[in-house]
Amino acid sequence: MNIAIVGCGFVFDIYMRTIRAHPELHVRGVFDIRPERSRKVSAHYGFRAYASYEELLGDDQVQMVVNLTNIGSHYQVSKLALEAGKHVYSEKPITKTVHETKELFDLAESRGLMFYAAPCNVYSDTVRTIFKAVEDGQIGKPLLVYAELDDNPIHLMDFESVKSPTDAPWPLEEEIYEGCTYEHVGYHLVWICALLGPAVSVTAFSSELIENKMVGLPPKVGTPDYSVACLAFANGATARITCSVVAPRDHRMRVIGDRGEVSADSYRHYQSPVYLEKFTKGTLSARKFHTLRAHPNLGRLFGIGGRKLPLVKHWKSAAVEGDHQMRTSLKQRAVEWLRRREVYAQDKLIGIAEMARALAEGQRPYLSPDFMMHINELTLMIQGAGPDGIAAKPSTTFAPLGPIPGSIRR
Repeated sequence: MNIAIVGCGFVFDIYMRTIRAHPELHVRGVFDIRPERSRKVSAHYGFRAYASYEELLGDDQVQMVVNLTNIGSHYQVSKLALEAGKHVYSEKPITKTVHETKELFDLAESRGLMFYAAPCNVYSDTVRTIFKAVEDGQIGKPLLVYAELDDNPIHLMDFESVKSPTDAPWPLEEEIYEGCTYEHVGYHLVWICALLGPAVSVTAFSSELIENKMVGLPPKVGTPDYSVACLAFANGATARITCSVVAPRDHRMRVIGDRGEVSADSYRHYQSPVYLEKFTKGTLSARKFHTLRAHPNLGRLFGIGGRKLPLVKHWKSAAVEGDHQMRTSLKQRAVEWLRRREVYAQDKLIGIAEMARALAEGQRPYLSPDFMMHINELTLMIQGAGPDGIAAKPSTTFAPLGPIPGSIRR
């Protein structure tokens, strides 16, 4: 499928980390509102640089527009692409209002187009493995999800000096003004709602805790850097999601049932190991011992934490198992190997690949429009909860999605 990408900032290079694993996606060209970014990306990757967004939309060979612009531009960029007859894949959140999000899905449907959106970590090996354990009844009835998305104290991480391979700066100011909830909470919402179904009520709180996050900005900018939400689901389960740039990095995912627990260390590593612990009186009692809690390897001898499950692979698993970047030096390949092994391994193109596959096969995508509107609304509710908190019911819902397609069962 021929795609064109709008927005050549920091995240663009993250998408490009797995480009060679997706030969079915042909990048026709790129555009950024800052001409220097278009030129830089064009020179590095060899992609055509469109002189304007109108020129991109006027290219009859472009079948899909990938919207990687800043959050405030998502709505207008996606709308123009749909009006031009292009399928659209958008970064999250889709828009900043439920009304605008619904408008885009309605526009796509009226034009016979597909509108799809990030995040795509629901397609990862880790999430597939968690789902399989739950679907197979390994933990009994799922009752509770704990999901952490603490991403380190933003004011201590020197993000001002971080740049992508094409010298795009990490968007610190935008991250501060938009907030970690807008930017990050969808990574957990997408797999939790795909697993448990629609949320029927939300109790949430958000607050800004850190002052002076960046030189040149006000002491506080009025955007939460911490949020916590408790979601009640139609199937009777509950989830608690914590999101911050205040606490040290913690990306754990846990699904607790009435017979056991399945867990993983990170949503951001698509092959993060998954552990299954089946509860017994002995394993639960063993947790009382400080030494067993303090030494995980010793604790596992007594059943704490359970056993590692074989990962459920899929048609694009190889994308995060090797270096699939373009034009990398020996040093960059070494850094890439270390990052994949120890830090994170994402394939941000898998959502676009799944969308392209659905279009080619004439199928509906796994993540339905109703589902994506629900994720968007939950994100907005949690972000806007404020220090007084909210207890509210979402206006959106969706039909349960079922198993993730494309898995290679083992």
